[in-house]
Amino acid sequence: MFDTLAQMLSYGFMIRALVVGALVSLCSALLGVSLVLKRLSMLGDGLSHISFGVFAVAAAFNAAPLALAAPVVILAAFLILRGGKSGKTSPDAVVALISAGALAVGVMIISFTGKGNIDMMNYLFGSILAIGRGDLLIGIILAALALTVFVLFYNKIFAVVFDENFARATGVGVERYNALTAILTSVTVVVGMRMMGALLLSGLITFPVLTAMRICKTFKSVTICSGCVAVASFVLGLVTSAFCAAPTGACVVVVNIAAFLAFSAIVAVKKFLSALPVNK
Repeated sequence: MFDTLAQMLSYGFMIRALVVGALVSLCSALLGVSLVLKRLSMLGDGLSHISFGVFAVAAAFNAAPLALAAPVVILAAFLILRGGKSGKTSPDAVVALISAGALAVGVMIISFTGKGNIDMMNYLFGSILAIGRGDLLIGIILAALALTVFVLFYNKIFAVVFDENFARATGVGVERYNALTAILTSVTVVVGMRMMGALLLSGLITFPVLTAMRICKTFKSVTICSGCVAVASFVLGLVTSAFCAAPTGACVVVVNIAAFLAFSAIVAVKKFLSALPVNK
């Protein structure tokens, strides 16, 4: 076991995958708390599908995928949030429309350009081999920015998440916060999709938060717990993928599912024990 771990960490791409994955998982969990509580948890799924389409276009024209995907996904995030607030179309419907359309466009582009099934599998399910030094730098900057925002503006974030009208009435820049959330989520999706894939990335945003909400009851405790669960699940998923020679993204999501079921079981056991009669 230890020999396998030592061998795994002897490769530069594995170390980059470990660091970038842990940072992206942490950012996904922090942003996921706000998105899940505001019923926008599928935003990450929609943005990852858009990233897939942009990555396919970049591959077809031999362009830099990260430089092309980031501004497009950020713009899409603004359009989704604005479309959801217009009242004509619900946010989940907007995400569903864009997700299906972007995924279909991406598949068609890859098919017509003859990039092959291997490239498509990497885009859909991720590949740790795709993590480069640029992703490492962006991951560090992204994590530092996300942590700084949550530490410095915790009270304002709390107000915006639970009652935008009250926050706006008290002078909180709700639109600026929503814009910052859209940008951070978009960059997190673009970086994380290279490793997790378009079909699995949303698990990083939703599962840790839902897991933490099983046992935590306050906004602060859910935020801290979801961050810890996200990082631990990614590390365990990465190690599992190395031992089992399985796709990293799938292993990470399976570990997150196991964590959710374990936390649910703990809650069920506590309820059962509390329901038992106490002999005096």
